[in-house]
Amino acid sequence: MPQTLALIHTSQVFLTVETMMRQLFSEIMPDVRLVNIMDDSLLPDCMSMGRITPAVTRRMCAYAVSAETAGADAALSLCSSLGPAVDVARKMVGIPVIKIDDAHTEKAVREATRIGVMATVASTLAPTVALIREKAATLKKDVEIRVSLSSAAFEALMRGEKEAHDAMVLEAARNLAPGVELILFAQASMTRLGPRAEDETGRPVLTSPRLAVEYTKRVLDGLKRDRGA
Repeated sequence: MPQTLALIHTSQVFLTVETMMRQLFSEIMPDVRLVNIMDDSLLPDCMSMGRITPAVTRRMCAYAVSAETAGADAALSLCSSLGPAVDVARKMVGIPVIKIDDAHTEKAVREATRIGVMATVASTLAPTVALIREKAATLKKDVEIRVSLSSAAFEALMRGEKEAHDAMVLEAARNLAPGVELILFAQASMTRLGPRAEDETGRPVLTSPRLAVEYTKRVLDGLKRDRGA
């Protein structure tokens, strides 16, 4: 029987991200069966309240339980803003529940001491910074984190002004770069700008999608080995 991975989606806004993730799954784990769990009100609710409410956390927990009930070997949350809710959901199930940011935040801590974190959605920043600090504590490493929020860029993107969005994100990256060794994009929606940001800043830029899928495959492979032992 093929392994099953449940994907927990919290928005339908970033269709290009969904397409990119599906391409990565096809490339990296083509034999894994994917089950999609969608609640496209979760992220908007979080953004409108400016925080993760108990109701949002309960819903995330319910989706993790649903993933396990559906027979998933693991679940992957595709939302950076809801990381703290995933922490609670992990306690409710017996399967791994992976955050899309688990891999690239750990890589950032391993590779740099001064880390720049960029976002265009405010609700993403605090969970990402907290996750970096968590990874740093696990690795017993001191890190300095500088953040950059480009809310106007997100608003431009929502208006369909892609070029304006890109220009603002790249300008923010250039401004952040002199004070950091590495830049981490806190949202998968920024991934396509990673190569341009590297060229224009001279700094490595980490994005989550590929690293998240590669990490998830390692988790699934580990489960397979454990069950075969």
